[in-house]
Amino acid sequence: MNNNSRTVFLCGFMGCGKSTIGKLLAEKLGCGFVDMDNYIVEKQGMSIPQMFSEKGEDYFRNAETDAVRELSAKPGVIACGGGAMLRKVNADIANSAGTVVFIDVPFESCYKRISGDKNRPLVANNTKEELNLIFDGRAPIYRENSAVAVDGSGSPKEIADRIISIL
Repeated sequence: MNNNSRTVFLCGFMGCGKSTIGKLLAEKLGCGFVDMDNYIVEKQGMSIPQMFSEKGEDYFRNAETDAVRELSAKPGVIACGGGAMLRKVNADIANSAGTVVFIDVPFESCYKRISGDKNRPLVANNTKEELNLIFDGRAPIYRENSAVAVDGSGSPKEIADRIISIL
């Protein structure tokens, strides 16, 4: 893998393509891929909506921090959950272990992909307008907490190639 066995963390809003692009990127780089949300679900033995309703959002966010710490220990491509890089501690861990890449996609594109997804508590519990406000609040934090921002327009293959050219 490029960057001598460093980890690549993909961040961005829900529906920006982190998982799809991450799988392609890992394949192109010849390394492993982990979807952080799936990793947390497996480790916790419950769905994300369950964690939010039974244990609270803070519990889930702490599980994300644990996941960033654990996953940063080995090289590969990690598709972070939409909120993972909002915590400075997570961004610091990820940036010291590898490269954090922000996939920059317009809200409307993300919304088309996530609307009606009941497995996303923020989507299930907020209107389109509220989600747009969340998106607007998160974008500058993603930028600030990532090493590089990549234009998320085009096919997943084109975006993966853009990331490789930056790495």
